[in-house]
Amino acid sequence: MWRRAAFTGGIDPQTHKERTRREPIRQFPFAPLLLVPLKQHAGSAALPAVREGDEVERGELLGRADGDLSVPVHAPAAGRVERIALMPTVSGVMVEGVYLAPFPGSTQEVPSGKPCDLDTATPAAIIDAIADAGIVGLGGAAFPTHAKLRLPEGKRVRLLIVNGAECEPYLTTDYRVMLEQSADVVRGMRYLRKAVAADDVVLAVEAWASEAADAVITAAPPELGIGVRVLPTHYPQGAEKLLINALLSAEVPPGGLPIDVGALCVNVATVAEIGRLLPFGRGIQERVVTITGPGVIDAGNYRIPIGTPLRFALEHVGTDPALSSVFLGGPMMGQPLASLDVPITKGISGFVAFTLAETKGRQRPWPCIHCGRCVTACPLGLNPCQLGLLARHGEVELMRSDFHLDQCFECGCCAYVCPSHIPLVQEFRAAKAQLRRADSRTGNDVAT
Repeated sequence: MWRRAAFTGGIDPQTHKERTRREPIRQFPFAPLLLVPLKQHAGSAALPAVREGDEVERGELLGRADGDLSVPVHAPAAGRVERIALMPTVSGVMVEGVYLAPFPGSTQEVPSGKPCDLDTATPAAIIDAIADAGIVGLGGAAFPTHAKLRLPEGKRVRLLIVNGAECEPYLTTDYRVMLEQSADVVRGMRYLRKAVAADDVVLAVEAWASEAADAVITAAPPELGIGVRVLPTHYPQGAEKLLINALLSAEVPPGGLPIDVGALCVNVATVAEIGRLLPFGRGIQERVVTITGPGVIDAGNYRIPIGTPLRFALEHVGTDPALSSVFLGGPMMGQPLASLDVPITKGISGFVAFTLAETKGRQRPWPCIHCGRCVTACPLGLNPCQLGLLARHGEVELMRSDFHLDQCFECGCCAYVCPSHIPLVQEFRAAKAQLRRADSRTGNDVAT
């Protein structure tokens, strides 16, 4: 049933994790003003549950879920609602949000709500509690976790995969969570296993993080039967479909879901938050974030209140005077930010700052020489060379219909190996955006 071999394709970039992997999680201070978007998840934005001038407790509801594919938003600090207005986000889109000024003299304790007792709660009650806590995928996708757990009729979970394969260079969020919150991870596994009646549970990590997996297994009672699979350190090992293929020898069909092959994959930081919050009936108000890169002075792993402005975070850790660019996420799948005046949200696991020394030598793109390196590197067996050519000629519909653009998850392997320095991922993202606009006008399904 199990495989330890890596997938075909992929790359082996330098991990750059040594600087922060030994840094324990530190609590971050509150910014003078927190910017809390009401949409920081896939799906519908939350609806405002407060008014301007209201005083709120930490953990109190700021926004109510609007439909099944939405989650509530909780106050990251006790404070006063200064205003409810549009605010910038990392996507570049302005969204409605709550400007919250924390009370300087508050203890910032989080009151408990209605606990979800693991022993007595039904599967439906556990899923409802996860929804009430506002928990989304903390690995980056920010998809509402409760929606993922509500299985289609007739489907069952053969294998619950706890994804600790943190393959993105520089980031060590999941690694430190496994080491320091191993009891929360185990408790979260128990909640999830009961919620979906999974046959088996396995924690998947890359070889460089094996000691973190050991910490989780040490914290787990033997009778739970939690397995561990240590996979080769190979990018992008942590991608959901690739991980499922490595563990189950099963391929998620194009346009399908992991549950179609009996799998359910949940990021390990998400699992830890479930184990940390549900016993107390609390909502998520903070998350662990890796702040690192050559442009950062005090690099480390920090538990940061949701809504903390990125500019405030960088000022707190200190930056090199030659700071040039900041990537949301890692350098492979992350994106450079055009502005530092954006808040940290639930889906942000880290950001990496670079100086002029790393960015000034970037080479201009040259014409494709059809060497085939991108084809060899693509972990899904796509043809990035042909996709790039079509993108440059505006043939976006052909990219989707004949060359499976919607299957690309923008891992960046193709651009990494391209000797002509063609920005393939950016071209694919632009093509997908064009398809989404066209689909919204015609009412078709939106390309991913």
